Amino acid sequence: MTKKRIYLNAFDMNCSGHQSPGLWTHPEDQSHRYKDSEYWIELAQILEKGQFDAIFLADVLGTYDVYQGSRDAAVRQGAQSPVNDPSLVVPLMSAVTKHLGFGVTASVTHEHPYTFARRMSTLDHLTKGRIGWNIVTSYLKSAAVNMGMEDQIKHDERYDIAAEYLEVCYKLWEGSWEDDAVLLDKQNGIYTDPSKVHDINHKGKYYKVPGAHLSEPSPQRTPVLYQAGASTKGRSFAGKNAECIFIGAPTINAAKQSVTKLRAEAELAGRSPDEIKILTMITPIVGRTEAEAEEKFNEYKKHISYEGALALFGGWTGLDLSQYGPDENLSYVENDSIRSVVENFTKIDPDINWTVDKIKEHLGIGGLGTKMVGSPEQIADEMERWVNEAGVDGFNIAYAITPGTFKDFAELVVPVLQERGLVKKAYDGETLRENLFGKGSQLPDHHPGKSYSFTNIVTN
Repeated sequence: MTKKRIYLNAFDMNCSGHQSPGLWTHPEDQSHRYKDSEYWIELAQILEKGQFDAIFLADVLGTYDVYQGSRDAAVRQGAQSPVNDPSLVVPLMSAVTKHLGFGVTASVTHEHPYTFARRMSTLDHLTKGRIGWNIVTSYLKSAAVNMGMEDQIKHDERYDIAAEYLEVCYKLWEGSWEDDAVLLDKQNGIYTDPSKVHDINHKGKYYKVPGAHLSEPSPQRTPVLYQAGASTKGRSFAGKNAECIFIGAPTINAAKQSVTKLRAEAELAGRSPDEIKILTMITPIVGRTEAEAEEKFNEYKKHISYEGALALFGGWTGLDLSQYGPDENLSYVENDSIRSVVENFTKIDPDINWTVDKIKEHLGIGGLGTKMVGSPEQIADEMERWVNEAGVDGFNIAYAITPGTFKDFAELVVPVLQERGLVKKAYDGETLRENLFGKGSQLPDHHPGKSYSFTNIVTN
């Protein structure tokens, strides 16, 4: 039977097109308005009305320049280029909502944890505890080069950096300020008790952070921790730290294998395998009838940029498909890009022959995830099937066109899911963590991040 709760995230990016290259040319698509505050305000209101748990904002710090050895295809087709900072739109959306959460992608490779921790605390304060952090290690060589490096840091070392980066953040968020450090004592003129603000004295391989956190404790202290790494090293990191994990699986079998491996890693880390919530990416194309949905899908396909799709694939995998024939099968190659993507298209479903033509057709709408085309009832049925057969907890919903895809889903599919008891009709709490897990606003005591809290440090 289907689980009682299906989690819903909207998947967007501070750019045009995002996961559906070329669909920005559709007359109803508004993704070019990503530069406008009104776009994000309207979208946030649609999502909260539709009982979405959060909006997840992707990000990259470089351009997709692997395909044909140039960024030209990505720039020409608007394939995640140009792209703006994801964190700056969060206050806009939080100001017009009360419960919607905000997952912000930020890289551990190209920003210092001391300043980053302050930015997350600031956002958590401004949203009253509705911020989450998607922890990424940055897969684009173009980002590394523009940050002054000679080359991309090796894949596995990036996760070693991530582990220490997160340790620094845990110390700043959980251990630096005691709960009652801020007195706001107007009578005696004492804002904060200095004896309750502590240096973290971190000295590691990659970072030295001797001092205290700049921000007072926010409602969640540590933001909700999202992660999307599905390589061997990425799964181990996620199993120990992540509360929500995103996967992009082209088939149910690929999703099932990822879910099984991720839950096993959580168990190895001493956590309950069901404690982590795993969401797979889908792009729903909804019509009031099946025929209407198919008509809509066929219209969308006319706007696909296959050049843009191949540019995105090159950035994600490090593989230049211009070097392959259109009917040539993709073979597994290990490099320093997103290894799990190459595995999904080569190893997991060996009976499926992913040629270049098939790959660009698949990526054209919805990117690395799967498309669901049908009536509201058919979409709900298919979502239930993925939950039952793949073992996912919910869905990261990408758009074909925006805000149309999100509006259709919120108005047509969510009521069906609610009737089936699969999506809640009201939010559970004030903070993102409370809404997701129905418990406290801060990390649970058994989470490794809590071992860095001041209370635990003193006790131990």
